[in-house]
Amino acid sequence: MTAPSDPSDAEREARRLAEAARGAAARTPGFAGQLFLGRLRLQLIHPRPEPEAEAVRIGEHFLERLRAYCTEHIDAALIEREARIPEEVIRGLRELGAFGMNIAEEYGGLGLNHVYYNRALAVLTSASPAVGALLSAHQSIGVPQPLALFGTDEQKRTYLPRCARGAISAFLLTEPDVGSDPARLGATAEPDGDDYILDGVKLWTTNGVIAELLVVMAQVPGIGDHPGGITAFVVEADSPGVTVEHRNTFMGLRGIENGVTRFHRVKVPGDQRIGEEGAGLKIALSTLNTGRLAVPAVAVGAGKWCLRIARQWSAQRVQWGKPIGEHEAIGSKLSYIAATTFAMEALLEVFSEMADEGRADIRLEAAVAKLLGSEFAGRMADELVQLRGGRGYETAESLAARGERGVPAEQLLRDMRINRIFEGSSEIMRLMIAREAVDTHLKVAGALIDPEQNFTAKRRAALAASGFYARWLPSLTAGRGQLPLSYGDFRVPGHRDLSAELRYVERGARRLARATFSGMARWQGALESRQGYLGRLVDIGAELCAMSAACVHAERLRTRGHRDNGKEAYELAYTFCRQARVRVEDLFVHLHHSADTADRALARGVLDGAYTWLEEGVLDPSLEGPWIAETAPGPSAHPNLHRPIP
Repeated sequence: MTAPSDPSDAEREARRLAEAARGAAARTPGFAGQLFLGRLRLQLIHPRPEPEAEAVRIGEHFLERLRAYCTEHIDAALIEREARIPEEVIRGLRELGAFGMNIAEEYGGLGLNHVYYNRALAVLTSASPAVGALLSAHQSIGVPQPLALFGTDEQKRTYLPRCARGAISAFLLTEPDVGSDPARLGATAEPDGDDYILDGVKLWTTNGVIAELLVVMAQVPGIGDHPGGITAFVVEADSPGVTVEHRNTFMGLRGIENGVTRFHRVKVPGDQRIGEEGAGLKIALSTLNTGRLAVPAVAVGAGKWCLRIARQWSAQRVQWGKPIGEHEAIGSKLSYIAATTFAMEALLEVFSEMADEGRADIRLEAAVAKLLGSEFAGRMADELVQLRGGRGYETAESLAARGERGVPAEQLLRDMRINRIFEGSSEIMRLMIAREAVDTHLKVAGALIDPEQNFTAKRRAALAASGFYARWLPSLTAGRGQLPLSYGDFRVPGHRDLSAELRYVERGARRLARATFSGMARWQGALESRQGYLGRLVDIGAELCAMSAACVHAERLRTRGHRDNGKEAYELAYTFCRQARVRVEDLFVHLHHSADTADRALARGVLDGAYTWLEEGVLDPSLEGPWIAETAPGPSAHPNLHRPIP
């Protein structure tokens, strides 16, 4: 593919690729999509379905074995100290079947549903975030998921049993100069008869250092009978020409095997192509839809551990004559951690069940859960460090060396930080969610704000839009949220009144939809550049989603299986909703009272060098080198650090 000639061409090409990858098929918005349109469709998540008895039996049996294995065999301190997961731990996880948790039984996997798979990831994260990342990268975005969705029967029979037995897999999309803009992908796969010749360099290849199988995205040139485009391949990691040039180290997740992998004239058989040529980005995004649920699973695991440590420490530590947890400044942190953990578990359970049912496209739900999970996990870890004071900043090893309990709070803070970056940074997630949230508007009125459309197309769009908005806008003026007795199922004697919280969600959803329409009317096609405004809209919608899930989850716990904890569940949901209300109201205020205009002007000045004088007077400890390493094609000049686990 020829590189676009100027920035505007590059922007259009990137947008074209992204839109093509979303797919052209019409979809009915799911729960989150309806919420962004101003409609609280609670029936989409309540009442929640009864789980299948056999799925519960299989899932609970595995979780019991997994907890026992993690307790007996995973030494998190050792992994942190040596920056490596011991090979015997990986072999033990293979024997347990952990590498095939969400691979179908017919291919040798355990066949866990999304609910139990994500519960297992929470357990693994609590044992060691690095181990959780290993198994998540292998199954959520590695070879098993794209093959399950897009692979041929032969590919599934060939590779899925290997993955289930523990042939570690990795997903290779990112390049040194390519992150969230795949239109600039540099790796190529030149057709060679029925096969392909793969060249390029991939960065941040989680599991790539020890992987046996790789999913690689590369550009196929459009020549002859080849339509070309970004295409996905399964590549054997020990193929001639594949070199792991570097093992990366990070501020957290020290045990992950993440590196730089070079491909030089690597021959890939044609039957190892996944899907059609040009379908690679669609495959990548589809893989990430449910794969992103792994991040809130990690957040739940982290939150539960934070809550346990915070509770125990706050009851034990005494200041000014009473336990610190009884002081309001600390109690508010305990409340935040407890309520947020409950809400994240609720969101994860509800959306995992939606994924298991297959009743709706959950791309928006998964993105919302990923965004909230990564943000909430980071703040919970930060609050735990603050709550522990100097002991929170001190390493577990140092604490233990001087005779105290070795609580790795600072490690958790470092480990959780990556969640706001990988599988789509929080900034990119907000833009992606915003695009999905306005999809209905773009379908009915997109041509009106598209500068490339002619007058006739705009006229047709105006007629279609007038009909849609004549029906939709009046629906935003009133709703069930204004009726005092609505959502009565959530008003239980002796419990907190969650019906009032759901009425707030319903009113908030209509208010959000009006704000979205207001932004479109004001800025039209330029709305996409108002990323601060869009980000606040997305954050409001995400909070409303979490409030809804928390209420639904509390009601389910009250009526099924956990009746003894029903009152406490209502308390947790109520408190989360009250905390979320404060954040939502603040976001609404800042939609139109923000520093966005000043920020844009100052940022331009910073980029133009107007404030370099402000940088003077300090030293720069950075090591010399280019900001982005050169990745010229050709054979590797480095030793191969590939280290497969026997």
